[in-house]
Amino acid sequence: MLTELRNRGVADALIVCCDGLKGLPESIRGTWPEATVQTCVVHMVRNSLRYASKRDWSAITRQMRAIYEAPTVEAAQTSFADFAEQWRETYPAMIRSWESSWDEFVPFLDFPPELRKVVYTTNAIESLNAQFRRGVRHRGHFPNEQAAMKVLYLIATRRRPNRQDLTGQIRGWKPILNTLTIHYGDRIAAAGYQPCSRPLTQRIGQTLAGSWRCLWLGRRDGWRPLACSLCRLSLRRSCRARIPSA
Repeated sequence: MLTELRNRGVADALIVCCDGLKGLPESIRGTWPEATVQTCVVHMVRNSLRYASKRDWSAITRQMRAIYEAPTVEAAQTSFADFAEQWRETYPAMIRSWESSWDEFVPFLDFPPELRKVVYTTNAIESLNAQFRRGVRHRGHFPNEQAAMKVLYLIATRRRPNRQDLTGQIRGWKPILNTLTIHYGDRIAAAGYQPCSRPLTQRIGQTLAGSWRCLWLGRRDGWRPLACSLCRLSLRRSCRARIPSA
């Protein structure tokens, strides 16, 4: 999958947040050597609770919160040392899982709080994928691929009630962009970043509808818009046919 994304135009990735799938961090580094690999904090917490008795969940989650909300990596290491000292004898597998994933867990602690909220979890894309699966499953069979595309487009652009973020916009994006530029300035400039004012859901929706005006990715052989870099849908034939040369 990662090689396919690179072949389709994703020449570089700044930060890749992933779950605890074994071998995935190595595959990411093999595809994009300069990418920062971040383990999803939510998956780390859930995986830890698998090894613990429910009567200890409250105390464990409270101590884990002190680790992933630490202001610096050094503070997180201090909190983890206390956490490990208290629970290693009772739940050794839980502590080993943290120690084995520590190098992929700490990168987001180098960022300010507004950027941490964006990169610390995979919940956003998992939520979108869940909506896609739910919409396709409830409608059963489709007469053709275009009918399925229309359903996915409507799902991606739908405004959901009782949600704080109805438009897909990231609150405080400008400070986040400034932080990314400080950390990855040369690579962002090399990719020719062009900010888009449209919300994420609209960009995904237009991607599914076949429009490539909003999503531009840098390629080593020049500029080329890429229609389907945000999804894993079976759109390869149609997209490759519609993507013009640089």
